Amino acid sequence: IDRLEERRARCRDNLERAEFRSRKEKLSDKERQELEDEMAIMNERVQKLKELQALRRENRKNMLLSVALLVVGVLLYYVFF
Repeated sequence: IDRLEERRARCRDNLERAEFRSRKEKLSDKERQELEDEMAIMNERVQKLKELQALRRENRKNMLLSVALLVVGVLLYYVFF
């Protein structure tokens, strides 16, 4: 999870630098298009990392629920058998 946060922070930093560069410099149409494509890719990566983080959180919840159900099942087994 820490690596995920670091990667997301790096993507955001890269995105901010690219946006600053696009505002700061006068770029040709081709360079501007390349920069916009790069920014779109970085935005997509940040979004995917957010989704991955949400999925990992959901997996943790499901794992805890599974363990709780297993414990309840074992307790019921020992109580009735």
